[in-house]
Amino acid sequence: MLNGYAGKILHVDLTTGSLDIEEPPEDLYRTYMGGSALGLYYLFKNTPAGADPYGPENTLSFMLSGITGAPIAGQSRATVVAKSPLTGGAGDSQAGGFWPAELKFAGFDGIVIRGISAKPVYLWINQGAVELRDAEHLWGKQTLEVEEMLQDELGDNRIQVAQVGPAGEKLVRFAAIMNMATRAHGRTGMGAVMGSKKLKAIVVRGGKKKLSMADPDAVRAIMQPSIPAIREDEDVWDLAKHGTLGILEGQNAGGGLPTRNYMSGWMGYDRAAAIGGERLFKEFLRGADEDNQLKLGRETCYSCAVRCKRVVETEWQGRKVDPKSGGQEYETSATFGSYCEIDDIQAISYANQLCNQYGVDTIAAGATMAFAINCFEDGLITTEDTGGIELGWGKAEAMIAMLEKTLERDGFGDILAEGSERAGAHIGNGAEDLAIATKGAELPAHMPQLKPSLAVIYAVNPFGADHQSSEHDANYTPETVADSPEKYGKRATDLGLNDPQPEDVLNAAKVEYALITQYAFSAMDTADVCQFVFGPGWELLGMQELADVITAVTGAETTVTDLLEIGKRRLNMLRAFNAREGITRERDTLPKRLFEPLVGGPSDGKFVDRAEFEAALETYYELAGWDPVSGNPPRATLEPLGLGWIADKLEV
Repeated sequence: MLNGYAGKILHVDLTTGSLDIEEPPEDLYRTYMGGSALGLYYLFKNTPAGADPYGPENTLSFMLSGITGAPIAGQSRATVVAKSPLTGGAGDSQAGGFWPAELKFAGFDGIVIRGISAKPVYLWINQGAVELRDAEHLWGKQTLEVEEMLQDELGDNRIQVAQVGPAGEKLVRFAAIMNMATRAHGRTGMGAVMGSKKLKAIVVRGGKKKLSMADPDAVRAIMQPSIPAIREDEDVWDLAKHGTLGILEGQNAGGGLPTRNYMSGWMGYDRAAAIGGERLFKEFLRGADEDNQLKLGRETCYSCAVRCKRVVETEWQGRKVDPKSGGQEYETSATFGSYCEIDDIQAISYANQLCNQYGVDTIAAGATMAFAINCFEDGLITTEDTGGIELGWGKAEAMIAMLEKTLERDGFGDILAEGSERAGAHIGNGAEDLAIATKGAELPAHMPQLKPSLAVIYAVNPFGADHQSSEHDANYTPETVADSPEKYGKRATDLGLNDPQPEDVLNAAKVEYALITQYAFSAMDTADVCQFVFGPGWELLGMQELADVITAVTGAETTVTDLLEIGKRRLNMLRAFNAREGITRERDTLPKRLFEPLVGGPSDGKFVDRAEFEAALETYYELAGWDPVSGNPPRATLEPLGLGWIADKLEV
């Protein structure tokens, strides 16, 4: 057996209550590695075509990789895979924290869950022993309370809990699975799938916290120099100090901060500063200052020295924002802030807390609030629809009130809980064009009008718009590469990319960059590593270091070329699953608003050029080896990746 892996997959049938342990052959790990690709393997094997995402046949998998639990930064992540209730295709979501490493120490590389329980239950995994327990007393309760109740019940405050909140129980389509009550498997509705199965939580407690590694000395040699580099690297230190929120003011200054539901990229300097990372750091992080920044105001994931998670302590209109609920990052601040034209940082903190307590994806939740405000401002809905809530740009109280209704599926919130795309179809009369989403997934806060490669990635990505599925344009410009050849230049060259392009172009070389970095990010989601630690651009460590770490931990010789192949395999599995579910090229679209000129600020007048976008799609399909008519991967592409068995299922 390869080092690093536990060698066991737990299979749970909630309908029958059976618990079985599989010991997969080594070649399964070598082919699929873990994470997303391994989860997709079990999804294909166990979930028939056309299965209801909320039905017993939908397979919900939690997967780790061979380096999960190793003493390195950025490795304690898990991937959840199932058919998505939000998109109707493959659902895939990553989250960090301590839960992933704890599951590895408890003796498992993953969990495969099928069926539906007759009543609420939780899964208790204690140092290799597994059992299902009654969870009716936990049902309906919020995440922090559930964590505390389970710690008391099991007599152990070091357990790790992955759970659904009330939103997952109520099948809010963008519900998330939460661990540590702050780390979210978001974006694709995995919390709604878990809630539909009446599985409230998966509680894990590991044994001896030591991972078998092929070459521990090599692991130390790779990681030790990276610790002082955190402070020396401007990009990484800003992430450590301000979290991802550190980029908000810069995005705004360049006209790339989505404002008023993507009508503008400009909020104004003062209003952006009011919700930015520097203000959060100085005024609302718990006990943070320059001297004690390494210890206070931030949290971390298992064995990670970057410590990018916020710990916010404040209140909004007399309502406490508990430090245990974490704190907002860039996407959350943008969707509840600039998307809604709200500059109340404490209201955003409170909205973030609500999302964590109820268990929902903050991008989808905030963007759906912006959609509802846009509909109200345009007269498509009124106070008769909203239950008396007078929505509007900049109205924080109204936004919070509508968010609460959405999380409870109360009144008009029941419609918004379906996500903005379905809500737009329900409202009609042009509301469809106000839903800024692809394949049902709301757009994150990185604008394709300024980052043109994202126009392609947002359209073709199998689970909808995602800003963490490829590297962004600014990291591959001639200026960036020339200014930092030892970092940006080398990392591009490692991927076989040697033709950097201006940030604002969308030509064949830029499309190649988008696809190759998409393979790299796909590999990271299969290796289950943090994309703020490893990556092909600004991150702490590059893809070469990731390949070296995998080799040193598992003993399986791994190169960057191998990683790109693994990423390509996983991307084609995602796309093939969608093809099986009838999702084809016609869904590779962008919202109408992206083709319209932005208004105000430095990006005034910018838009996605439709002809350029369509030409780029053609180039992308050709480079990816996908059929230009259907957009699906043919047998000729799948078989060299060891996916002939999937081609058989697609009958291609």
